Amino acid sequence: MVMTIKQKSRKKVSSTQLLVSKKANGAAGFFIVINDKGLHTRPSTELVKCAASFRSQVYLTYEDIVVNAKSLLGILTLAAGRGSRIDVEAVGEDAEAAVRKILELAKNKFYIHY
Repeated sequence: MVMTIKQKSRKKVSSTQLLVSKKANGAAGFFIVINDKGLHTRPSTELVKCAASFRSQVYLTYEDIVVNAKSLLGILTLAAGRGSRIDVEAVGEDAEAAVRKILELAKNKFYIHY
């Protein structure tokens, strides 16, 4: 289910919903890490590949730490475990598409199957 937020909503969001809010020249959203082992090297690599495919600048925020989503080392620095909320923000011409794709990737457990 993909939704675009046009006005503030107090609707409770589960980790399986994809919400993207539009901002001036950008977009934002968040996901909950549902991988059993968190954002370790393999899912982080998939996230970097995804973010690198867009022209927009993409940032991830976890516990007040902001990193470039196109940096593997940056993402690994987050040390985000299962259940962590990761905020995604993109700025640029394809920002909304970048955020949507990253949220979809997270929803699909970064295509990692153990």
